[in-house]
Amino acid sequence: MSNAQLVSTTKRIQDKQTPLKSTSLNATVYHSPDCNCCGGWIDHLKAQGFQITDFSTPDIETVKQKYNVPDNLSSCHTAIVNGYVIEGHVPADDIKRLLQEKPNVTGLSVPQMPVGTPGMEMGDRKDPFSVLSFDSKGSVAVFNKYPSS
Repeated sequence: MSNAQLVSTTKRIQDKQTPLKSTSLNATVYHSPDCNCCGGWIDHLKAQGFQITDFSTPDIETVKQKYNVPDNLSSCHTAIVNGYVIEGHVPADDIKRLLQEKPNVTGLSVPQMPVGTPGMEMGDRKDPFSVLSFDSKGSVAVFNKYPSS
């Protein structure tokens, strides 16, 4: 009898978690037509279940200004995912965590273009990098850290 209750409890927990996992993963990505690494990052997101709307624009700086990306956090592309700004080569798992936790931030950034981030792969080389969260008041915090390999 207790085994049946355990199975029932497990099923209820899974049912409650299902809506979180089924959150639509839609990303609108803005990037320069001259950038080659953005396509690698887009492919990374697609492989992780994201639906991508891809906008190539020669005026990427205007997009960054529109979405209030701080200059010191900028990278080569800007994406909007469920209202959050995603700047640069942020791993899909960090975006998924952001969508589950829903912190009161503007978005996430991986500033510049560190080697080893999604879309910036160069063999086995991986530079250490951090995923930073930022808000509209200028606060920046470490959301996740990746050591070098």
